[in-house]
Amino acid sequence: MPIEKVLVVDDSKTELMFLTDLLQKQGYSVRTAENAQEAIQRLGEEKPDLILMDVVMPGQNGFQLTRSIARDTKYADVPIIMCTSKNQETDKVWGLRQGARDYITKPVNPSELQAKIAALNNA
Repeated sequence: MPIEKVLVVDDSKTELMFLTDLLQKQGYSVRTAENAQEAIQRLGEEKPDLILMDVVMPGQNGFQLTRSIARDTKYADVPIIMCTSKNQETDKVWGLRQGARDYITKPVNPSELQAKIAALNNA
């Protein structure tokens, strides 16, 4: 299934604007959420084809949210790319163990993000 709809979950308005602009210019339909509660609400409204997930957020963090989405049978097929400033190898391993399909660190390199989305499209 081609990726067309992307849900971006990040508590930074700057990051949300940057990623939304970047993805829309590449032809994706983008919805945003600033925390886990909003993300769950957006999932219920419309199932995305991809989720870009920040880790450091107030309340439930991105690792916890990724784990709960990946374990939910309704959304387990939606790939999640962790998109975070946490750049330690242990963070990446932990994110993938929670159910993320890939991991990218901020500041986001647009061509790297596009390559990771293309790889998911071709999987």
